[in-house]
Amino acid sequence: MAMNKTELIVVRHGETAWNADGRIQGHQPVPLNDRGRKQASLLGKRLASERVDAIFSSDLLRTVQTAEAICEGTNLTIVMDPGLREWSLGVLEGKHPRDSRVDHPELVDAYERGDPDGAIPGGETIRERFTRTTSCLRRIAGAHEGQQVVVVTHGGVLDDLYRMVNELPLDVRKDFDLYNGGIHRFEVEEGRWSMTVWGDVDHLSEVGSLADW
Repeated sequence: MAMNKTELIVVRHGETAWNADGRIQGHQPVPLNDRGRKQASLLGKRLASERVDAIFSSDLLRTVQTAEAICEGTNLTIVMDPGLREWSLGVLEGKHPRDSRVDHPELVDAYERGDPDGAIPGGETIRERFTRTTSCLRRIAGAHEGQQVVVVTHGGVLDDLYRMVNELPLDVRKDFDLYNGGIHRFEVEEGRWSMTVWGDVDHLSEVGSLADW
């Protein structure tokens, strides 16, 4: 890697029971389930040979548990950053979309449509999330020029990063997968971002992975 080129290895957290059930997690402190813990362990084994200079994580439980598994056996200290949190979904958090249709049909419609400016009481819009997460990722990359950094985060953050790097508008439906435990690689050089790997799940062949949030 060129001395001034930064590599970000961006990882989505392992699976949770709420992922498997389709419940909206948002900022709730949901732990990894059994398969999620296995995914996190396999992530750690996969990344053990990498030259990692720093590891950042969302401060939510499911990402911290995933980051801890990646750090096991290393001398790395996890830097927890709330800027890497999942989409804040206010009154919808902890519920399944089908159950929320009774009380909040218009909110669920906006959520499922992916309306960039759809406001959710107690939460944030997609556009607000995009501004928060991409600013955080740019800051991390800028502070670690020429280094290799692992970032453990969420599906919504990866959605934002994909759109930022590929210049995909927020109102365009996604045509890419967001695997629990998946690995995504980005290079940053002189402020220019490029995506080199998306959705690498070869290390999860023995346990599998959900492809969406």
